Amino acid sequence: MSLSVVILAAGKGTRMRSSLPKVLHPVAHKPMVGHVIDSARQLGASNIYVVYGFGGEALKEAVTGDDLTFVEQVEQLGTGHAVDQASPFLKDDENVLVLYGDVPLTKVSTLESLLAVKPDNGMGLLTVHLANPTGYGRIVREEINGQQQVVGIIEQKDASPEQLKINEANTGILLANGGDLKRWLSNLSSDNAQGEYYLTDIIASAHSEGKVIATAYPETEVEVEGANNRVQLAQLERAYQARIAEELMIAGASLRDPARIDVRGNLTTGTEVSIDVNCIFEGNVTIANNAVIGANCIIINSTIGENAVIKPNTIIEDAVIEADCSVGPFARIRPGSVMKQDSHVGNFVEMKNTTFGVGSKAGHLSYLGNAEIGSKVNIGAGTITCNYDGVNKSTTTIGDNAFIGSNSSLVAPVTIGASATTGAGSVITKEVEDSHLGLGRAKQRNVSGWNRPVKKS
Repeated sequence: MSLSVVILAAGKGTRMRSSLPKVLHPVAHKPMVGHVIDSARQLGASNIYVVYGFGGEALKEAVTGDDLTFVEQVEQLGTGHAVDQASPFLKDDENVLVLYGDVPLTKVSTLESLLAVKPDNGMGLLTVHLANPTGYGRIVREEINGQQQVVGIIEQKDASPEQLKINEANTGILLANGGDLKRWLSNLSSDNAQGEYYLTDIIASAHSEGKVIATAYPETEVEVEGANNRVQLAQLERAYQARIAEELMIAGASLRDPARIDVRGNLTTGTEVSIDVNCIFEGNVTIANNAVIGANCIIINSTIGENAVIKPNTIIEDAVIEADCSVGPFARIRPGSVMKQDSHVGNFVEMKNTTFGVGSKAGHLSYLGNAEIGSKVNIGAGTITCNYDGVNKSTTTIGDNAFIGSNSSLVAPVTIGASATTGAGSVITKEVEDSHLGLGRAKQRNVSGWNRPVKKS
């Protein structure tokens, strides 16, 4: 049976104290609703309906996809009313899963268990046992055919003192046949303490029709927690990062302090990877076996090869660092750069759109942009490739085994041949042929009788 998912994302989130719709506040650098959409896609949903209210245009810009249909809830009349906005799109012969845009940490495996327990002629309900269920709707059960079956959900404000003692709580996440769900939604009433159409009331409707309401449970409470303010948002962030840290360690990575790592995308690590404190990984990052990541590094959409050492305070973005390389400390490797095997850049070296050859070295204080650098090249301190004339960028090519003297300025487009050398302090504007010495500096003059400036009184 096909699956459609309805995601409720219409809340303004007043307690966030923000002009941004609540569901667009980020966890791990991604809107909360983005995590929920990702889960729906992993379940193989044929259609995903996002019910919005406040900030609809911002929502549509933030989350996109051909599989998304945005449905407006003009009036905020409760969760049942919100789901009902999607009713015209739902098919009678499909399963419909209801999720929440501000509950981002529900595991796909938990939702798969809910799909598995739902009877063909019934519905599935995700519930959670809480030590303190205050604020949650309570799951009401009765003994039917020797089993404690769900017969309804009572909201906190409508519950009796006896019902308030129940610790099995409603998460709001449920699964039903499309035809059943539409029928139950059409019969909802707002005759309750809130004057709203509760989605939870469909449980009693299902029971009254003799439907079996099967339950599934999350592994941890945090899977079904939402964020109504920035404190709760921060708690979700830490819970998410703790989950990722645990997965990394199980996969063979060593984290100096699991509480001080931020993964804002997808991080894949090999075995014996070591990651020091306060590192941030954004986008898609792959770290191969035995690589070492020093403290305070930021790595974005990049690949780190085997045995590579990324020293502290280094930034790497959209780059490839091959095996046995060392980078940093305080280096910046910018988009389009490739460091070939066993190459090295040291402190305060910046590289952009550059290929740095096998075994080449730039120890410190250099800028290498739009360059093709061969193998076993030595780049002296203070060297820069002058790749930009104010309008266009040009390429600097340096052959194998070249030696670039300190404080050389290589004015592109220019080629330095294999085994060529440039003298320290040279401005190189023309090709230096293979094995030649290139000098481009003014003749030294020593001026006698010159007086240094003195400080004015």
